[in-house]
Amino acid sequence: MRKKIIIGFTFLFLLGIYFFWQGETVSLKIEKGCSAGQVAHLLKKKGIIINAFWFKVLVKITNTGKKIMPGEYEFKKHTSAEEVLWILINTVHTEDIKVVIPEGWRKEQIAERLYKHGIIKDEGEFIDIVRREELEGYLFPSTYFFKKESKARNIINMLKSEFEKNISPLFKDGFPKGLDERKVLTIASIVEREAIVPSERPLIAAVYLNRIKKGMPLEADPTVQYALGYWKQGLTYKDLKTKSPYNTYIVRNLPPGPICNSGYESVHAVLYPAKINALYFVAERKDGKHIFNVNFKEHLKAIRRIKASQKEK
Repeated sequence: MRKKIIIGFTFLFLLGIYFFWQGETVSLKIEKGCSAGQVAHLLKKKGIIINAFWFKVLVKITNTGKKIMPGEYEFKKHTSAEEVLWILINTVHTEDIKVVIPEGWRKEQIAERLYKHGIIKDEGEFIDIVRREELEGYLFPSTYFFKKESKARNIINMLKSEFEKNISPLFKDGFPKGLDERKVLTIASIVEREAIVPSERPLIAAVYLNRIKKGMPLEADPTVQYALGYWKQGLTYKDLKTKSPYNTYIVRNLPPGPICNSGYESVHAVLYPAKINALYFVAERKDGKHIFNVNFKEHLKAIRRIKASQKEK
């Protein structure tokens, strides 16, 4: 009996140490995109929790892996896994500002949004770095949490890092004949600007790839818009004559580089296009879908039908 009492007190004593005794304060930074396993490893390495396996079990049974907030934390050593997890999923980092960078934006638009949110002090510096290092197309569109008044270089590095995580794995098996990374990203950027209906990305990519194979100019309106310096709606005949290496109405080759920053789906569409022979497409104004044709005469008929339908309305 006495032995059982001693064992019981010993157990309670050790339990008390685990739950109530904590050591020195430790700083911890969790980067955006860290998995629960990576977080568990960091916590164990820093001595914040005793058992990384139990932390991962807690995350799994509570289904909170995606709720762990990136940011900087301070914990006491030997904190319980339950308390740590609660803090990680409930802490709001007011110093971090949520910024959404949409697919299909060019560097100027990204710089403007970052400036308006107080993330960068100078739009020009951001744009200059991107232009000088030819990084248009490598600024991955996503949702980010930035600190105010960050250095433009640091922000660009973060966007590039997300590109490496999300887009670069697509290239591990190489490229279709005649293409390389920059060419794929360039075509993908045009697809990104053209596609309104997501499911049409592989179809639009196929049209441009077919035209390239036949040595035809792409004649893509978004490239003219990029040459003009902004996304102008309702291009005129004069606009189509704009002298620029980006204007695919007057230049038979691909533009020098991407015209915007594409998402995963557009890049994937260029690597795995639809198996169609179409060389032309025109948008139906109603829902943003396109009519695809192999024959130019049929393409012209489609354009006339769309214009007639618009006049009737």
